[in-house]
Amino acid sequence: MYKLKEISDKIFYVGVNDRQKSLFENMWPLPYGVSYNSYLIVDEKIVLVDTVDVCYSDIFLKKIADALNGRKLDYLIIDHMEPDHAGSIRLLRQQYPDVQLVGNKYTFGMLEGFHGITRGLYEVKEGDTLNIGRHQLSFYMAPMVHWPEVMVTYDATDKILFSADAFGTYGTLDGGVIDSEMNVEHYWEEMIRYYSNIVGKYGNPVQRLLHKLSAFDIQTICSTHGPVWREHKQKAIEIYDRLSRYEGEDGVVIAYGSMYGNTEQMAEAIASALAENGVRNIVIHDVSKSPASYILKDIFKYKGLIIGSPTYCNSLFPEVESLLSKIEIREVKNRLFGYFGSFSWAGTAVKRLAAFGEKMKWETVGTPVEQKQALKADKYEACRALGEAMAKQLINE
Repeated sequence: MYKLKEISDKIFYVGVNDRQKSLFENMWPLPYGVSYNSYLIVDEKIVLVDTVDVCYSDIFLKKIADALNGRKLDYLIIDHMEPDHAGSIRLLRQQYPDVQLVGNKYTFGMLEGFHGITRGLYEVKEGDTLNIGRHQLSFYMAPMVHWPEVMVTYDATDKILFSADAFGTYGTLDGGVIDSEMNVEHYWEEMIRYYSNIVGKYGNPVQRLLHKLSAFDIQTICSTHGPVWREHKQKAIEIYDRLSRYEGEDGVVIAYGSMYGNTEQMAEAIASALAENGVRNIVIHDVSKSPASYILKDIFKYKGLIIGSPTYCNSLFPEVESLLSKIEIREVKNRLFGYFGSFSWAGTAVKRLAAFGEKMKWETVGTPVEQKQALKADKYEACRALGEAMAKQLINE
């Protein structure tokens, strides 16, 4: 029934689209949905690379059965054990009880933990190969991109990298599968958001993987989320390289919390001065309205960050504090940092923001601004001075 997309000679896409889920990992918004990608290699031996979320196992297993047309499935390569990719393993094993499960020792520990599976395992180590006929597959460990068991699979015959979550992106595949078959423009911002939300903490492991992969001739990247990268593979690699080095583009994110509008007026004054002094990429986020997913995406994208908060219960505004925690978890580096705040009777927010900047080891730019109650003319000018200082620092760098 299913007409499967052929990625290369006898390599088929058997993934699925999820347009139902509203939050990825129950945290990150999915306005464009998400795909769970799986690939079937039909050779002398038949190999499946990763599975899909268990919610879509019925469609997934039907696609595989149609492709096999009565042949047996010999191997399942498990590049990543996260349930959105490994959720259908138990059902797959029930359908194909003799399939050999290919993974590393860390894979097998998780396989037992999630699925209770301990038999029919085929362990591989760094650089091991599996010859299945015309295709020769080799395996390379990619720990903490973004789980400890992650590995990637390289098909030396067709020069295809099965990259697990690396180079992945939010967004369903709406008709096409390979990048050359679709307009991919909206995927780039979703790739940055996916990286900042999911992979962001693990810049050094990503760099190690990129260094390892530089030795291979890669013509196609088959990730577990988003398009198959071929025409735009180099751009996908460059985005991951830049993000994993925490190299921000020229631009400034202003993230603030405000209960009655006074802190918001300070943010507007800072933004106005940034624009007047030549900064063209300015993004303002009200933390009470913008999902953290999008704020993190822009923080990873741009080099300048200015955070503002009112004092709330002798601390930071709760949504600002939550954002700082998410930034700290991801160990974001190399940002130019400014901060401001307001209070009604006792101010502590600015002190807390100062301590956060020091903890992150960021370069503080300009003079912090703290306003008591409504915004006064002198503090308005101080906000503009903060914006001007950030603009000049960005231009100088």
